[in-house]
Amino acid sequence: MIPASWFLTLAAVVFLIALFGFLTRRSLIQSLMCLELMLTSVNLTFVAFGRTLPDPAATGVSFALFAMVVGAAEIGVGLALVLVFFREGHANVESDDLDILKG
Repeated sequence: MIPASWFLTLAAVVFLIALFGFLTRRSLIQSLMCLELMLTSVNLTFVAFGRTLPDPAATGVSFALFAMVVGAAEIGVGLALVLVFFREGHANVESDDLDILKG
C-alpha cells in the first residue's frame, strides 16, 4: 500500500508547477489549464485524506467530486471567453486583452 505522504507530495509538486504556470503565462487557455491542474492536485489531496482517515461519509471523495463540478463549470466559462475573443476578430487569446470584453 502506498503511503499518503507520497500522494500529498505529488499533489504539492503538481500544485506548485501549476501555480508557476498560472503566474507566468499570458495565454488565457494556458492559464485556465494551469487552474484546472491546481484543482486536480487539490482533488488528489482530498482523495488521499479520504482514503487514510476513517470517515464513514467519505467526505474527501465528496469534496473531490464537488471540485470536479467546479472545474467543469470553469471549462465552460473559459470556452465561452475564447469564443467571444475569436468572434471579435482576435487571433490570439491573451489575458492582457481581457479589457476588450468590457461592455
